[in-house]
Amino acid sequence: MCRFFGQRVAGYGQRSPPPCRSHHIYPGSLYNPGTGHPYPGVLMPDMNTTVLAERYRLTNHLARGGMADVYAAVDEVLGRKVAVKMLHANYATDAAFIQRFRREAQAAANLTHPNIVSIYDTGKDGGHYYIVMELVEGKTLRDVLRSDGPLLPRRAAEIASEVAAALSVAARGGLAHRDVKPGNILLTETGSVKVTDFGIARAWDDSEELTRTGAVIGTATYFSPEQAQGQPADGRSDLYALGVVLFEMLTGRPPFSGETPVSVAYQHVSEAVSVPSNSNPDVPPELDAIVMRALQKNPTSRYQTAEEMRGDLLRFLGGLPVGAADPEAATRVVAATPPPTVPPAETYRQMTPLPPERRTPWSVIIGSLLLLAVVVVAGISLVDGLTSTDPNAGLVEMPNLLGSTEAQAIDELQELDLRFELSDRPSDEFAEGIVSTTEPAAGVLVDSQDRVLLVISSGAETFTVPIVEGRDVEAAQLALADADFIVRLESVTDDEIVAGQVISQNPPAGTNHPPGTEVVLVVSAGPEQVVLSEYTGFTAIDALAALSNLGVQTVLEKEFHPTIPDGEVIRTDPPALSIIPKSQVVKLIVSLGIEPVAVPSLIGNTQAEAQNALTALGLSIAFGDPIEVGADSGQEGLVLAQSTPATVLVEPGTTITVQIGEVPPPPTTTTTVPPTTTTTAP
Repeated sequence: MCRFFGQRVAGYGQRSPPPCRSHHIYPGSLYNPGTGHPYPGVLMPDMNTTVLAERYRLTNHLARGGMADVYAAVDEVLGRKVAVKMLHANYATDAAFIQRFRREAQAAANLTHPNIVSIYDTGKDGGHYYIVMELVEGKTLRDVLRSDGPLLPRRAAEIASEVAAALSVAARGGLAHRDVKPGNILLTETGSVKVTDFGIARAWDDSEELTRTGAVIGTATYFSPEQAQGQPADGRSDLYALGVVLFEMLTGRPPFSGETPVSVAYQHVSEAVSVPSNSNPDVPPELDAIVMRALQKNPTSRYQTAEEMRGDLLRFLGGLPVGAADPEAATRVVAATPPPTVPPAETYRQMTPLPPERRTPWSVIIGSLLLLAVVVVAGISLVDGLTSTDPNAGLVEMPNLLGSTEAQAIDELQELDLRFELSDRPSDEFAEGIVSTTEPAAGVLVDSQDRVLLVISSGAETFTVPIVEGRDVEAAQLALADADFIVRLESVTDDEIVAGQVISQNPPAGTNHPPGTEVVLVVSAGPEQVVLSEYTGFTAIDALAALSNLGVQTVLEKEFHPTIPDGEVIRTDPPALSIIPKSQVVKLIVSLGIEPVAVPSLIGNTQAEAQNALTALGLSIAFGDPIEVGADSGQEGLVLAQSTPATVLVEPGTTITVQIGEVPPPPTTTTTVPPTTTTTAP
């Protein structure tokens, strides 16, 4: 009985799976046996569940790769969103594919870098081999190029430098990516770059049979010449592929295209590449040189390491000379190399045979197709010898339509029976309505059944000047740089607007101008500032004059000072050497001299009390003539008079003379003794 498990995913496939037929369906698979592809939008893990290893719940199908499908999932143990890459069921029994799939996990899990998608886990569940990795929110570079066309040269160089950083980390681990292409370059919502799918990376020094098969792995558009010839790939092959990606970012198309992978691979080996600026005049010569160095046919002529290429890209971004820009590198085309020779038969990839009871027609077909692709690419050199007809039969030379009006160009293409598509792009060189670019370029032979692209100028590209008035100057500069404007700053003092804030802008916000237009931002430097000098010891008149010349306002204050004479400056507020806004008011404190003291009332004090009171005020005491008082007056020993009346202000150190009450001594009494007559007997 035929059963389909899983659920439909919104936006992936709008038709129901076809009914079951007699074809074999791989156990647990939801692949259409008629196409070998999974049914669109259907989850297809184990027989009756959408949870892998009792941990990873698949939510929706994201993409299909050469060997695996990628699903969005939730890690129910850690509660985080992840991506799950699951090996196609029709390859799950092929030992070589399983080995390569496991090698991807082992190799990529050892790569830790912000520009590399992280690997979290790997395992097998119900016959399904899977890898759990970081889920990146954003778009692939392929999506961006399809929707937006060529990138600005600076942005293209930034992306390429981050890819080179990822490749450099891998190279230090002895790994080559071998499938660098826009579909494997993820741009996050914050603009950072992450490289994914190291699924066909291999250790350069590994000698296992898997690395000796010589199989052509990768995408033909981004093949290096050595990969196209079935020869071993190394880090320099990745740099060639990065050169192709950079060429495509700058021009909107890869350097080589064709109806079949074989024809594209042939061009990588034998056709010359023109510089990107031939297709996009905005590409600087330095980037031309970097691209052409990366696209050298001979690996020894390319950058030898990713770090070397990244260094040139960073020098370009920093406005420095790049190592690749020799006098000829930016103008010459890459010389074609001789057609490849057929590699030895033993280098062809041999698919591991399946047991007879498990072999299906599709694994045989897939293995045969891979082998056929290698043989055809390796045998490109035989094409010229085997063709006996005119290779240009049925081809038409693309006319030079640059500068023609749209109507003129259409008429000329119709006369040549060429089909065409129209596209509008801004152009600084061609006026609106004029053909600015054709793909292919003039002189290229095109098949009459192919469509050519006419790019009609929509006029000079303009951008709207954003509103930055009132914003911080750094934020304003970033906003204008993001809009491709050049910023020039002018600084003015302002008493009201804080320093670093944009006061005005010219051209004004909302107007449209070409990229590279200079926008002048007038930025506040804050209030004008001055430095206060030292004015201590200046007379008040001299200090006021100096501050007036400085342009500041002054308030005069006076106070007593024990040492600075009356009329001289004591200090300023703010203090000397302060840096202050010119609008700030400065206080000038001027001395009134020594502060006087009020003479206390000493009348009635004892001599000791009077002396203590005067000493406490810094005054001296002297004693005048005492004043006589009566013995019974009660004023004896008390101050009865002072030389300076109470409350009178005097300078400290002044002598106050006091008079103390004193009782005079009693008068002295003199007694007269009459003389005594002594009679002496005879």
